Amino acid sequence: MRPSLVIVGAGPRGTGVLERIAANAAEYAGLELDIHLVDPFPPGGGRIWRQAQSPLLWMNSQSQDVTMFTDDTVELDGPVLPGPALHEWADLDGRAFADRQLQGAYLSWVYEQSVAALPPGVTVQHHARRALRVSGPREGRQQVWLDGRPRPLLADTVLLAQGHLDAELDDEQRELSAYAREHGLVHLPPDFTADSDLSALAPGEDVLVRGFGLAFVDLMVLLTEGRGGRYEGDTYIPSGREPVLHVGSRRGIPYHSKIGYDWTGERPPLPRFLGPAEIDELLARPDGYDFRRDVWPLIDKELGFAHYHRLFTAHPERTAVAWADFEEKYAAAEPLSAELQALVASAVPDPADRLDLTALDHPLDGVRHTSSEELQDGLRGYITADLERRHDPVHSPDLAVFLGLLSVYGQVVRLGDIGSWWHGFFSYLASGPPGPRLRQLLALSRAGVVRFAGADMRVAAEDGVFRATSATVPGSVIEARALVEARLPHPTLARTRDQLLRELYEDGARATPAGLLAVDPEDGRVLHRDGTAHPRRFALGPHTNARGAGAFTRPRTNSPSFRQNDATARAVLAFLRDLACRAAA
Repeated sequence: MRPSLVIVGAGPRGTGVLERIAANAAEYAGLELDIHLVDPFPPGGGRIWRQAQSPLLWMNSQSQDVTMFTDDTVELDGPVLPGPALHEWADLDGRAFADRQLQGAYLSWVYEQSVAALPPGVTVQHHARRALRVSGPREGRQQVWLDGRPRPLLADTVLLAQGHLDAELDDEQRELSAYAREHGLVHLPPDFTADSDLSALAPGEDVLVRGFGLAFVDLMVLLTEGRGGRYEGDTYIPSGREPVLHVGSRRGIPYHSKIGYDWTGERPPLPRFLGPAEIDELLARPDGYDFRRDVWPLIDKELGFAHYHRLFTAHPERTAVAWADFEEKYAAAEPLSAELQALVASAVPDPADRLDLTALDHPLDGVRHTSSEELQDGLRGYITADLERRHDPVHSPDLAVFLGLLSVYGQVVRLGDIGSWWHGFFSYLASGPPGPRLRQLLALSRAGVVRFAGADMRVAAEDGVFRATSATVPGSVIEARALVEARLPHPTLARTRDQLLRELYEDGARATPAGLLAVDPEDGRVLHRDGTAHPRRFALGPHTNARGAGAFTRPRTNSPSFRQNDATARAVLAFLRDLACRAAA
């Protein structure tokens, strides 16, 4: 029988691996192969980037920062096959924030191009169904069972690329949902906002919203413009169908705006203090490593180096010593040490020019307001200042820190599962909303449609309502009959609603401490609890410890996702070639 590969998940990750199979196929000349893509959503965009969603929803990346194609910065064994970034393909201004429908069209085109590039002996078939389970012996063909199909697909290899997953409710969410049912309230648990049924949120109703990231931005858009409101300059004109959104979170502020200017001049030479050698040393430690003790100090020093390199080279008038002298002493100082802090204080006179990652992560620590209205004014001032800063090249060390974050992300992906905090911190600083979205947020705040609730928001279900409190406004209590959890689900293998992955875990697949599917970082092979790697099962994406930095990425950044896609595609092709050779013999 012809060799076969089943890819579960036909979104951008599955499409990216398909592109790498096409790119590498010439090296495995003569290999015949049937590829089956299993996904109820269209290939290319998949569920998240499908074209059938509201045109009001944007990407949070500029179109020039989105590509599905490799370039000469990507360290990979397969061939580099350049292709257009989104703005080139769509003939857009590179600074434009495309809507998700257009990104879905781009991904569909990439998929079609990848299929067309496959050699004649390779076929692709899309099955618009859900995969329910995978079974079969390690040494034999796998069976992939599909919803509504009595016979399984037979596969010599299987790649699990489901992407972001739904999750069963945790204990707190179950209690809140049960309370809502008992008291006639509305509770919307963590979900993909574009898929949420928002019809239960009535016009004029007070709604508590927990979460201030990108899921909140989508919610804000769908409940305002999505209900007929419009903007006239910096003023929002309500339709009268909007609820009133009381939004809070741990930090109490939205993610930082996207930076609105281009890089000029010398780039910081990255990586400097957290590169391949440091990752190798961490991985070689017989007793393992602790993120806060061993990794975070290196991240802090790396980001500080990027920041100060830019400050000293582009804004020397704001420094007190020569860069060469500062760099030498900075390199010699221990991360997070008093010596390092003293060096920075002596060389950078203005505290506003010093990088303080702890302060950035806790912007409202110690901030207290005497009333809710005072908080509204204070937060509007904070967001306005952030917008101005992120669009002013006087603060270009911020862009250097962004480049440092990309460099760090490309390194720490080799460490596997390092917990959710780092990914959240990265998104907060580097992957926030477009500037226009924050200007809309300010307009909605002035119109009274959005109200800020403060930091460390606490929600209690009591006396037949939901009540929110925050230390930012001591004594203030917000009551509402609706609560929305504005964040993505965080599924573990034990709690995912993906039946295939849950049964895989029950059958012995290894989970990381955070509950992700453990895979071999070299090629994505699924690991089992006995430490062995399954020879025929592979997995990539956010449900694994090989989550990378997203299925598509900025051009010319040596994307870890592209490196992973290439390594997995080559491992699959090599396995199938060897299988075919043994069969022929």
